[in-house]
Amino acid sequence: MPGARAAAPARPGGLRIAFLVYRGNPQCGGQGVYTRHLTRELVRLGHQVEVFAGPPWPELDEGVGFTPVPGLDLYREPDPFRWPARREFHSWADLGEFLIMLSGGFGEPWAFARRVRALLRARRDEFDVVHDNQCLATDIAALARDGWPLLATLHHPITVDRAIALEHATTRTQRFATRRWYGFLSMQVRTLRELPAVLTVSHNSKSDIHEQMGVARERLTVVPVGVEHDVFRPYDDVAKRPGRLMVTTSSDVAMKGLVPLLEAVAKLRTERDVDLMVIGRPRRGGRVATALERLGLEDVVTTVSGVSDEELARLYGEAEVAVVPSLYEGFSLPAIEAMSCAVPVVATTGGALPEVVGPHGECGLLVEPNDPDALVAAIRTLLDDAALRARLGANGRRRVMRRFTWEVTARGTAACYDAVVHKGDLPAAMDFA
Repeated sequence: MPGARAAAPARPGGLRIAFLVYRGNPQCGGQGVYTRHLTRELVRLGHQVEVFAGPPWPELDEGVGFTPVPGLDLYREPDPFRWPARREFHSWADLGEFLIMLSGGFGEPWAFARRVRALLRARRDEFDVVHDNQCLATDIAALARDGWPLLATLHHPITVDRAIALEHATTRTQRFATRRWYGFLSMQVRTLRELPAVLTVSHNSKSDIHEQMGVARERLTVVPVGVEHDVFRPYDDVAKRPGRLMVTTSSDVAMKGLVPLLEAVAKLRTERDVDLMVIGRPRRGGRVATALERLGLEDVVTTVSGVSDEELARLYGEAEVAVVPSLYEGFSLPAIEAMSCAVPVVATTGGALPEVVGPHGECGLLVEPNDPDALVAAIRTLLDDAALRARLGANGRRRVMRRFTWEVTARGTAACYDAVVHKGDLPAAMDFA
């Protein structure tokens, strides 16, 4: 376990921020990416930030403080759903998290919130505001009742994940297991309805959180996420690979739409030379691995994981087209990463993707979700038109620089902190998108 690390002091006028994330490693998905880059930019703006995180541990930049919140790490590789040794149990939170796992549920957010509330209880005078990054557990609401100025980020409503997972469950046993796994949702809904201020990352997510989770619109504010535009950029020494497609997904779940993309690639390869680079490691025996074998794509699909941001940007630079085939996205970091690298995008209309990519034909081509034939047509259009690829790619880079940098995200978030600290809530007109 890593040791605690002191945060750089706040400059005059800066705020002291306790930033909470129950699972903060960037390899686990967008929560970790958001944590690393937002906290770095907040420090650059003169604020003091200390991250409280459970395992797998976050990657943090210089000047950002860190307090580890030890947990059982029940889902770690290579032994997910493991049985901890008796010596690993130190609290009721540990026991409760383990029992929830045994019953088929996901107790990590609940247990993390109990642990971090206990840590913060002794440090009330050290922070001006608490920022919860999508834990949304019972003890997060309790922190607000304890008197902490608090806001939370919810990237998109997890009700969508549950609905799509249930739609793709083919047996009664799978449907039961899916409902049990998402049992934490009722806790999140109760917590969200109590919190005075909730940030989300797109107007689509704001609308869906209001409609599906019952959070009042006036307590929801949109602050889009960003991309590290100095790293995700066009590289002059990287050559395009003809027919190269690229998709970035850290998850093997149906919502990411990778199987429809694989079906599209299987059709495209019958008419031209194409290959697909998948950033992410499909789970052995999962739906993606099964589709790869069924479609006979092992020779044209490459999967990689654990690459650095610069390596990822260079892989984008080799691609002629980046694809975001998700059935739903609350935002989409892969879309703005590709756009920042001046790579044209084929994306679905699922969730906030049109809001991020812009109208059809501005930075990319939009298709209906879960439609392999539509993906084939859009990818074919871009592969056949170099001038169109260049125009859409240049437009994407300009759109990112105007709207989707981490500095823009940090300034919007800091304005929300200021409102919560000095007014107790967010004015309804504080959207930064």
